[in-house]
Amino acid sequence: MESFVIEGGKPLGGRVSSAGNKNGALPILAATLLAAEPVTLSNVPRIRDVETMVALLADIGADAEWLAPNEIRIDAANASKHELDPELCSRIRASFLLAGPLLARFGRASVPPPGGDVIGRRRLDPHVHALAELGVEIDINGRFEMRTSGLQGRRIFLDEASVMATENAVMAASLAAGETVIGNAACEPHVQDLCRFLGSLGARIEGIGSNVLRIEGVQQLNGGEWRIAPEHIEVASFIGLAAVTGGDVTIEDVAREDLVPIMPAFERLGVQVELADHSVRVPPGQELVIEDDLGDQIPKIEDGPWPAFPADLTSIALAVATQARGTILIFEKMFENRLFFVDKLVSMGARIILCDPHRAVVTGPSKLYGQRMSSPDIRAGMAMLIAGLCAEGVSTIGNIGEIDRGYERIDERLRALGARIERVENL
Repeated sequence: MESFVIEGGKPLGGRVSSAGNKNGALPILAATLLAAEPVTLSNVPRIRDVETMVALLADIGADAEWLAPNEIRIDAANASKHELDPELCSRIRASFLLAGPLLARFGRASVPPPGGDVIGRRRLDPHVHALAELGVEIDINGRFEMRTSGLQGRRIFLDEASVMATENAVMAASLAAGETVIGNAACEPHVQDLCRFLGSLGARIEGIGSNVLRIEGVQQLNGGEWRIAPEHIEVASFIGLAAVTGGDVTIEDVAREDLVPIMPAFERLGVQVELADHSVRVPPGQELVIEDDLGDQIPKIEDGPWPAFPADLTSIALAVATQARGTILIFEKMFENRLFFVDKLVSMGARIILCDPHRAVVTGPSKLYGQRMSSPDIRAGMAMLIAGLCAEGVSTIGNIGEIDRGYERIDERLRALGARIERVENL
């Protein structure tokens, strides 16, 4: 177990490159099981969740070799197991993404309940219903025991626009007989990246970027090379972090189109940026002032399925709001436990009223003071990190393995920007 020790109050400055998209890398790694030939992936984030997915692939017989710090070659030709290791699956929710590829490859899949962030109930029902529509029989007896005599293309309507259920259905449908149409499909950037990756291997997918996907099944997928798209959640995290510390920071390797639904929320918090084609600069010395709604009404930031503001950024937006002059409502619609970390920010001096599990009212700016905290999940951990970097005094954040699950070498990269942050072993 390790902790971050942070001495706050220092403006950051410099350039930092975004890592590859965590939620794009995980399904793409799972999808390599569908390829008849080796696949080489670059810009793969070296984070704990990715290492776990690679371990799962190796456990079922795939050959995984890191060619460079962020480049990996997967050859799944010798994969033979359809049962996933329960201990590895308990570490990440994305373990369930192997269900679709295993069924397409072997006609069977035995998958334990997945782990992941404890941010509230996260339904597996859309996965199960989508796979059942494709001809899968499913028994649930502590594990998900799934089998099929052959995947058949069907019209599927997801009862929620679940990212992972969409991904599982797309992967299974790529090798199913006939056409599959997925309605109410998720269309986040990482879903689009998976679909384009599958297309590069020979899959036939139409409607990428929309909420209706059409997949014409093919006999097999080939090998190839693919570069994981940049992580828009990390880019936005760095934007928020630079703004509250008063730094002059440029984030490189940015997909500008992925920031379109994100920037209006940051602008509502008074954050100004300079966008280029592949980078974004946060100018120094910003006075953050919350922009009221018409009639001087209290504004809100609310999340939802893409292209709404991403749920993974509500914690970061809340931390930034503590440093902006005015009052704003943060409305987390998707996960009932995600806001349960705000008491840690309150203990630092933030003025936040947690109205219920989904809504928090933030009034700023607040003078924050260093505290001891523990990260309950990836994004709450980053919010605490942001608060610690702009607080007076020293903050200690425990359970940083959660942050490491989503942010690659975050302490090293922040030190390169001038942050005073150290990783220490817990006694």
